[in-house]
Amino acid sequence: MKNKFIYLAILAAGFASCEPEFENPVAQDYSAGDADFSTYVAVGNSLTAGYMDGTVSRGSQVNSFPNLLAQQFALVGGGEFTQPSFAEDVDNVGGILGVSGFNKRLVIDALEGRPEIISTGNIGVTLTPQATAYNNMGVPGAKSFHLLIPGYGSLNPYYARHATSPTATVLGDAMSKNPTFFTNWIGANDVLSYATSGGIGVDRTGNPNIAAYGINDITDPQAFAFHYNLIINGGVHPNFGTVTGLAQNGAKGVVATVPSVTSIPYFTTVPYNALPAEATATNASALQLYGFLAQVTGGRISPLSTAPGTKNPVLILDETLSDLSGTISGAASTIPTLAPFATALGQLYGRARQATSNDLILLPASSKIGQPNPLGTAPFNVNGVTFPLQDGDVLIPSEKTAIANATAAYNASIISIANANDLAVADMNVILTQLVSGLRAENGTLYTANYFSGGTSEFKVLFSLDGVHPNARGYSVIANEVIKVINSHYNARLPFLNPSNFPGINIVPTN
Repeated sequence: MKNKFIYLAILAAGFASCEPEFENPVAQDYSAGDADFSTYVAVGNSLTAGYMDGTVSRGSQVNSFPNLLAQQFALVGGGEFTQPSFAEDVDNVGGILGVSGFNKRLVIDALEGRPEIISTGNIGVTLTPQATAYNNMGVPGAKSFHLLIPGYGSLNPYYARHATSPTATVLGDAMSKNPTFFTNWIGANDVLSYATSGGIGVDRTGNPNIAAYGINDITDPQAFAFHYNLIINGGVHPNFGTVTGLAQNGAKGVVATVPSVTSIPYFTTVPYNALPAEATATNASALQLYGFLAQVTGGRISPLSTAPGTKNPVLILDETLSDLSGTISGAASTIPTLAPFATALGQLYGRARQATSNDLILLPASSKIGQPNPLGTAPFNVNGVTFPLQDGDVLIPSEKTAIANATAAYNASIISIANANDLAVADMNVILTQLVSGLRAENGTLYTANYFSGGTSEFKVLFSLDGVHPNARGYSVIANEVIKVINSHYNARLPFLNPSNFPGINIVPTN
């Protein structure tokens, strides 16, 4: 069912086309420089595994940025590059059979104009153990310290499929390949899982005890630095024993920084003012309710605008606000039409306010706004209108600050550890932030982080339909950014990829 209240106004990327500006040397001038690509190993999370459109599929994995890099490395002596087998994903729909939350990939239904889980094809790959160390050791869902946990496969179905033993570690399997060159893009999930949950986890800054962490918690920056240093340099972990680091045996490599969540469409697609006045103007109950709340909430809630063309902010829960439930219930009890609901109204709106431009509405909320909430009672049950969006649907300013502080601390550690080991740094925090206003790729095209908006703009979108991970074209741009720093730092001459040769948004006629 289409949402009658939500207004997803996504600006088309109206950039003029540019002449290609390729920097590729001629074939005979390709060079590895000071690097040795004979055994390339990639470690990281979903961004390394080739995750896109909400899953890993056979096709998405082919376009992982490490696999694209390996193709360029092969021109200058790079050896075989292997990835976990998805051969059984014959219909290229991804997902893991029988594991909740590991869905098939998303597509755009041209008739509905919105992302949907693909309805055709096989029903997901199996968990048949492969017991093989691969060159691509990117594991979706992995945080920094997860790479060091013996038996992590028991906690993560993606790693379970190819862990070499029940007690294997991701880093240990990676090091069994004896890499001569590596990429390490780990750390995003140490803060991203908190962000994508709407901040329902705990900011563990100041608490380095990872045993106490929940899945959506922010990793303490000191704990992050400790584990990241072990990943690079090796050493002894007090709980996990001796660790061999990626650079410990002289391998060269590239590390990537953690991107800011404000640069990805998962947090920037749904506007805070998603309620068109034309829709709310006909909702008499909402108009009356907002008039009442404007009088008793001290400015937290303003009357709804009915002026054509205006857009009202959605109603959200803000747990940092003082509780006005008693005030609201008391005032409602004096109004005959509201008195029967006085207690419920106090509980519902005691910490409610209208969203502002400082809030980020999460992408999944787009399917909720304007729809009835089963926990509410009509007419006080319309999500974002008369029923506040809950904590898991919104990032409020205090949560954004916690995320930004942790991200900055992580990146400071990444850069410091890289500099101490003379490793190249791909500053993906800067790169993905640039996508908001436009990034010129090697073919001269300007790409943005705007989510799919149809028409002629989808070919310029670098993100997949889950709003978090790049699409194939986006991964090619990331590969080019890594190539840039390799060429600069290691005096190499590697050719760039042409992003236009890679697919973008996947649109199907009907689903």
